[in-house]
Amino acid sequence: MNDFFGDIPVKENMQTIAFYNVENLFDTYKDQHTNDNDFLPTSAKKWTPKRYENKLRKLGFAISNIGRKETGKHPALIGIAEVENAKVIQNLLDSKHLKDYNYGYVHYESPDERGIDVALIYDKTAFEVAHSETFTVALTDEDGSTDYTRDILLVSGKLDDEPIHVIVNHWSSRREGTQESENKRLASSEKVGDILTLLRTQNNNSKIVIIGDFNDEPHNNSIIRLVENHGLYNPFETMRSYNRGTVSRYRQWSLFDQIFFTTNFFKSSKDEFEYYNANIFDEDFLKQFRGKFKGAPFRTYVGKKYKGGYSDHFPVYTIFKK
Repeated sequence: MNDFFGDIPVKENMQTIAFYNVENLFDTYKDQHTNDNDFLPTSAKKWTPKRYENKLRKLGFAISNIGRKETGKHPALIGIAEVENAKVIQNLLDSKHLKDYNYGYVHYESPDERGIDVALIYDKTAFEVAHSETFTVALTDEDGSTDYTRDILLVSGKLDDEPIHVIVNHWSSRREGTQESENKRLASSEKVGDILTLLRTQNNNSKIVIIGDFNDEPHNNSIIRLVENHGLYNPFETMRSYNRGTVSRYRQWSLFDQIFFTTNFFKSSKDEFEYYNANIFDEDFLKQFRGKFKGAPFRTYVGKKYKGGYSDHFPVYTIFKK
């Protein structure tokens, strides 16, 4: 049992849904189908089994404690981004701090050029998967060639016997520039809108939670349009400040990782889940503890220099209560 927060009584009527971009969780083997040359024992980064095991253990410790302060237990659902394959997810679940929990996962290989995927980890004692599928976002680069990005993952099932849908995202990065790449995130936003419409056609009262690394802020077009056009609630709109976010670049904070959901989580009958709260999981152990980037996420690498940390993102989470 991870007692980072001490002995907190378990709240049976609460569940945590989290999202974590785990930053380049690659195994140490060469894969012909992914661009994993940076993450091999022979690469400049010297990605050795020992470093891999260290990252798995650290990520497992972080994941096991998300929402524990409020609920007294590990999260029921965790969306993850930047995993190379199913094997690294299984290695993560077998690691020291997660192996005692009854976690399963939903993962599909996506066509992403970097070979990284999204997945959903779920506590089998709390969540039962009924259906899962992926949706491809059709993107093109400026020269007209196809830009292969991460698929969007939909997982439908029952959380403590209540039907719920979770949509896991990792939208296109801002590497080419924020404006230059915005159309790609808008395309992903529209695709999520299509999924919402589809789910509501099947059941107008579907309870849907959208989680991910959107590479956009709550006030950017891609997020605003989705939230406003589909009647969603985004608790992270009020959370970003000049000294807080989920990603820090050059000492500037961004809140790219968010969770939003349908507003029927506010008007539930007494035996259904209601929204309780949301937060960035930015405990001190996840932060750089000294130097000029003190307080920023404690990363595994900075460039090719090994730091031995967790990720360049903080996780985010929401808690729902019956």
